[in-house]
Amino acid sequence: MYDALLHVGDMAYNLDSENAAIGDEFMRQIETIAAYLPYQVCVGNHEEAYNFSNYVNRFSMMNQEGQINNHFYSFDIGPAHIIAFSTEFYFYVWYGWTQIARQYEWLENDLKKATLPENRAKRPWIITMGHRPMYCSTDDTDDCKLRESIIRKGLPLLHAYGLEDLFYKYGVDLELWAHEHLYERMWPLYDLKVYNGSYDAPYTNPKAPVHIITGSAGCQEKLDPFVKDPADWSAARFSDYGYTRMNIINNTHLYLEQVSDDQNGKILDKMMLIKEKHGPEAWL
Repeated sequence: MYDALLHVGDMAYNLDSENAAIGDEFMRQIETIAAYLPYQVCVGNHEEAYNFSNYVNRFSMMNQEGQINNHFYSFDIGPAHIIAFSTEFYFYVWYGWTQIARQYEWLENDLKKATLPENRAKRPWIITMGHRPMYCSTDDTDDCKLRESIIRKGLPLLHAYGLEDLFYKYGVDLELWAHEHLYERMWPLYDLKVYNGSYDAPYTNPKAPVHIITGSAGCQEKLDPFVKDPADWSAARFSDYGYTRMNIINNTHLYLEQVSDDQNGKILDKMMLIKEKHGPEAWL
């Protein structure tokens, strides 16, 4: 039924808890899925303990060159090129800030390769998955609430390694996030501005990437509240426990829906993203 499962950070709460017994139990519980389905992960803040050692040693994410790197890697599924990366490098710099630069260089090289005409023709969809979002409407003080978000704009003192301009430059179509314990769909968005395809069909040939926060699968910290007056770029918000289903239909159509576990599988939200062009020229 499914081709892969994407887990966008924060495993088990936490993999290292109770001398890693929680991590052991989590791995046992996902075994019936992971044994038959690619279980693709990216790192979250709850994997930070001991320099992410439980995360690094429990998973084996292989990049396009056949190398294992759980922090940043990419893979292809059908007409999509999916890039997983670490937002946590930006927040746990005591493990070494140079890893931010190494990842950024790798991201740009991977995006350059994926955007070559012959590669984009085969796999027009470029999808990213990173834990901490660039934008959110959560009622808290997380980085995604800041106008100068570190993930968006980069390190404050250096004004470097921000990811929003990089992803926009290479025409990333869809950006998947988590961290906030909720679901939120944004309008096509770049630099705090909405770039809908049109008033009647905002997700048909949009002029900017689409951001989705899918962070409500469940945890001991419970769900997060939303602000009362969200920004104009926020299109839909739900606080049910649940998960997101994605169907990459073909080269031009991608369908997303949010499923509520609290309401026995009710579809809370849906989106059809239609793109006749991919890459940076799609923004013109």
